[in-house]
Amino acid sequence: MTELAWLARNAPIDSFPAPHMALHEPDGLLAAGGDLSTDRLLHAYQHGIFPWFEEGQPVLWWTPNPRCVLRCADFHRSRSLLRTLRRQPWRVSFDQAFAEVIDGCAEARSGRRRTWITASMRAAYQALQQRGFGRSVEVWDGDELIGGIYGVAIGRMYFGESMFSRRADASKVALLALCQQMAAHDMPLLDCQVRSAHLTSLGATMLAREEFLQMIAGLCPACVPAASFDPGAIPVLNFKNSAAFQR
Repeated sequence: MTELAWLARNAPIDSFPAPHMALHEPDGLLAAGGDLSTDRLLHAYQHGIFPWFEEGQPVLWWTPNPRCVLRCADFHRSRSLLRTLRRQPWRVSFDQAFAEVIDGCAEARSGRRRTWITASMRAAYQALQQRGFGRSVEVWDGDELIGGIYGVAIGRMYFGESMFSRRADASKVALLALCQQMAAHDMPLLDCQVRSAHLTSLGATMLAREEFLQMIAGLCPACVPAASFDPGAIPVLNFKNSAAFQR
């Protein structure tokens, strides 16, 4: 592919080029344009494509090769995380503060002046949440939200979008809780999109794009929301010796 494919705003939702047509540099850039309608987003995720762009840019669609994933059974619980689980009186909840988690992920961070979570992205993922596909994990210290993750859950697949921490290890606790719930609902694979040292330290690995696409085709063949996670607020201590992570 020598030229980037452009999608008209009203283009059919299945107008994306085939994933193997994505650019090698930057890795995985597949198309630009279109819109962030709920149906287009759901079609994209089912086919291994996600949006990622900054304010002032057109919508950019990506499908990296290889793909960063976390098999839930491979989540790595470090000694420091186990200490946090023993000592902190935090609680974990699911799908109780979706918009607040997005806001937490969009906060300015050290070394980053601006966020890719634009107003249009916020609105698009809140629309997904209203249809049962946008899902979040929240970590609380009393009534204060201190960490969390949000993403898109289709069938037996969770496509992670972003996570944040306002306290050390809070996002790791959220990720552990998410993996436990996914394992309990026969959802073996968490899409992490792009590799980072932090994700690798937690057990994430790389999959060739073709293998990833084959896996998600089996895990979310129909566009239906994933099973609901535990609706209650759970003490983090409950995740220390989860049966889902016994080896």
